[in-house]
Amino acid sequence: MQRVLDLLKNIPANEIPVGAVIFKDGEIVASAYNLKETLNDVTAHAEILAIREAEKKLKNWRLEGCELYVNLEPCPMCATAIINSRISAVYFGSYDTQFGALGSAVDMRKMYNSSLKVYGGIMEEECDEILSDYFAKMRGENV
Repeated sequence: MQRVLDLLKNIPANEIPVGAVIFKDGEIVASAYNLKETLNDVTAHAEILAIREAEKKLKNWRLEGCELYVNLEPCPMCATAIINSRISAVYFGSYDTQFGALGSAVDMRKMYNSSLKVYGGIMEEECDEILSDYFAKMRGENV
């Protein structure tokens, strides 16, 4: 998870600080952070961008044996992409009780009868702080 948090040091200031890193056999095969505002692309979530990068690098849309680390529980769009790409496991930091789609608000694994392994709360305090600081700044609060 520390790799994800390090990645966020370079994210544009107008982007929600979410980063994703994909590993296979202990090696990083892809990493990305949100670029929805920068690219004017609703699908430019960190997870989707990392999946696209991993697919290109591995020359396969099936990402079996890969593990994804992300600092915020994936939304329904990202959870569906993760499941369909056949990633083996997801490790996330902050729970998202409003939009989280791997167990908090909904669990997309049930819809797809997926065996995706999910582990939440990894470095949760650090992940929560990054997100809450961002939203406080966006609201104009002193952080």
